[in-house]
Amino acid sequence: MPEQSNDYRVVVFGAAGVGKSSLVLRFVRGTFRDTYVPTIEDTYRQVICCEKSVCTLQITDTTGSHQFPAMQRLSISKGHAFILVYSVTSKQSLEDLLPIYEQIRQIKGDVQKVPIMLVGNKTDEDQRELQASEGEALANKWNCSFMETSAKNNSNVQELFEELLNLEKRRPVCLQVDGKKAKAPTRAARLRGKCCLM
Repeated sequence: MPEQSNDYRVVVFGAAGVGKSSLVLRFVRGTFRDTYVPTIEDTYRQVICCEKSVCTLQITDTTGSHQFPAMQRLSISKGHAFILVYSVTSKQSLEDLLPIYEQIRQIKGDVQKVPIMLVGNKTDEDQRELQASEGEALANKWNCSFMETSAKNNSNVQELFEELLNLEKRRPVCLQVDGKKAKAPTRAARLRGKCCLM
């Protein structure tokens, strides 16, 4: 399928097993799978409205492996927004995000102009190694937004994508979910630069 110029590309990065695919599938399809299936790269599309035109939210779920650096660089160069996922049960998974963040900074330049969400996933797990304050501290250092989620319990998944789109400064964006027609954002919502899920 040829890429449309009005696609809004969101790229999801993180170590293997942190729940990147689970977050994306929970958002796009409303499903969760308990089994771990390694991803090389998958792309999902969701219809959204941008001002008065319809756009496609293109979500690229990347590999958790470092075996494909060229694919990673290409995803960064084509991406408009980024979700950096770690597991709250693994300190190493948070540390693994540093080279990815640095590469985004290197390729994109001024990261203050690029929507980035740092996401601590698997909050449903008992064996927590990282507190929310540690994720918040790193997000402050990187000058990006932070949120904790649970794909399994569907906690903050929709809010994650909503917040990411609210960070977009270039155009007001509003999601259209389940084929329902999205309402055009009100003047007040456009002025606030907020996105609302429909």
